[in-house]
Amino acid sequence: MWKRIDHQPKIKAVAGPQAGQFKELGAAHEPAMPHPLELSEFQSFPVFEDISHHIKEVGAQLVKKVNAIFQLDITKDGKIILQWTIDLKNGSGDMYPGSARLPADTVFTIPEPVFMELVLGKVNPQKAFLAGKFKVSGKVLLGQKLERVFKDWAKF
Repeated sequence: MWKRIDHQPKIKAVAGPQAGQFKELGAAHEPAMPHPLELSEFQSFPVFEDISHHIKEVGAQLVKKVNAIFQLDITKDGKIILQWTIDLKNGSGDMYPGSARLPADTVFTIPEPVFMELVLGKVNPQKAFLAGKFKVSGKVLLGQKLERVFKDWAKF
């Protein structure tokens, strides 16, 4: 968002803004994300960081195999406490905190304890989904590709 700061009474209709006429304001709506220092308090945060490093190493190969963008909404008491995006559709792949910058193909809404059980291989993802332990919107079948990404990460 921009705000005019020069307060000149006359502006030519054909001329665009002059250098220094506008200053950038903060975003109109900030997502409900914890302060970065608080992220380490979440059990899943180190897992996300580790998966992110893995994607940086092998992302180009994963983009060829997966070709999808996943958004993971981690919840506690029904409220989203963390959001991560895994982009395995563009460039050499990326993983970053926050909602997807491009439209996500699949969005997972998962309580943090269930997420930890899934990535640690303690629970079968299909059985957990069918039991209603987490929700999926978008292209549900792409979840199988994400499961393979997590299994590949777990090998390292």
